[in-house]
Amino acid sequence: MAAVARSGDALVADVQAAATAPGRAFFWWLGQQSWIVKAGSHVLYFDPYLAHHPARQTPPLLRPDQITHADWVLCSHDHIDHIDPDAVPGIAAASPQALFVAPRPHERRMRDLGIPPERLRLLSHGESLAERGTCIRGLKAKHEFFDEDPERGFPYLGYVVEVGGVSIYHAGDTLLWEGLIAELRAGPSLDVAFLPINGRDAVRYRRNCLGNMTFQEAVDLAGEVRPRLAVPAHWDMFPYNSEDPQKFADYLAAKYPGIRTWVGPAGERVAFP
Repeated sequence: MAAVARSGDALVADVQAAATAPGRAFFWWLGQQSWIVKAGSHVLYFDPYLAHHPARQTPPLLRPDQITHADWVLCSHDHIDHIDPDAVPGIAAASPQALFVAPRPHERRMRDLGIPPERLRLLSHGESLAERGTCIRGLKAKHEFFDEDPERGFPYLGYVVEVGGVSIYHAGDTLLWEGLIAELRAGPSLDVAFLPINGRDAVRYRRNCLGNMTFQEAVDLAGEVRPRLAVPAHWDMFPYNSEDPQKFADYLAAKYPGIRTWVGPAGERVAFP
């Protein structure tokens, strides 16, 4: 049966209806680096970007008030498509059970968006938390630069999450930096990795559009780390900052044919591993 891409109440219902088992989970892409993951009884949102913007090429699939089922909301850094100032307080109100994870330097930002301290979990590079049957480890990300705060830590993070018998790497926005492969190899065997592929160049940098891995770099990261599923991200949203995901898929298939990938429409349910 062909997969179906959903939005709105139909997407919420699909998340609710998806039946997981230990070691088997589902994800739904929302565009950019925004994902829903359901593993075990947990529903996680990574970088939910739901705001309307005239340049968006992938429209918002949900309103924040529709998200009543979130258990975790993980935000990788304080750009509006990752810490969305509409989505964060909206989800917090609609899902009073949800806990929020953010880089330690963004504590004030999250508090200003209405997240009370008892619902906020802060991490920096190498720090972990284990709560509600979920283990989350922060890994620094290099969004052109590390921009480390000497007191608070790294403002850009990726997350390695173990939940419901699966392991997930959400890279946030990052370049391929020395030591990243070793950090990922030292952790659990990954079931899925969500990797940005939009690259970088001088034109974008001069516009303050900070860069990420190229599709080739993301493929080589996957080839070294060997997730069961490597998924290209951050390629679709804005016309001045996009890439063709088929280039990632083709290069991965040619160079590392044992690693699966997925490129599909936002709102489609995908089982993994």
